Amino acid sequence: MLIVGIKKIKLSHIEELRTIAIKTFQETFSVDNTEDNMSAYLEHAFSVERLSAELKDHNAEFYFAYYGDRVIGYLKINYGQSQKELKDERAIQIERIYVLQQFHGKKIGQLLLEKAIQIARERNTDYVWLGVWEENERAIQFYNRNGFVAFDKHIFKLGEDEQTDIMMKLALNIGENI
Repeated sequence: MLIVGIKKIKLSHIEELRTIAIKTFQETFSVDNTEDNMSAYLEHAFSVERLSAELKDHNAEFYFAYYGDRVIGYLKINYGQSQKELKDERAIQIERIYVLQQFHGKKIGQLLLEKAIQIARERNTDYVWLGVWEENERAIQFYNRNGFVAFDKHIFKLGEDEQTDIMMKLALNIGENI
């Protein structure tokens, strides 16, 4: 059995964060996207300056998944005005859940998702929402299995390519309208 720890990330972890963010994003999307679009996105989204600003944002939190002392995945959640589209004070956005490919199928993503849901419940939010690329069937199935339902779409720009993300949410409180 794989023993995995989850730990909140601090600014001092920025290089580890940058490394895992780039590696997991490349593993997940490089097969389906051009090298130019991937490079442009990675340079922008995971620059030290951008990650530093995100780590300093009081309405965002990052968590590492560890196997021993090795970082094998991470989670980013946003609250309030740091959410990308909805900016709903009653919600938490899961902006990123990524796990190294060699650890897929070992429930690491599930642990990170459960951490996000735990935080959302502690903050007494009504729902958790996220965007997932419409071509990422594996992730869509994962979120469906966990009770998320599609409610809208939005455009995600990867380099010069405009891609459609399916927006999904999970109601946490009985009576929440989906």
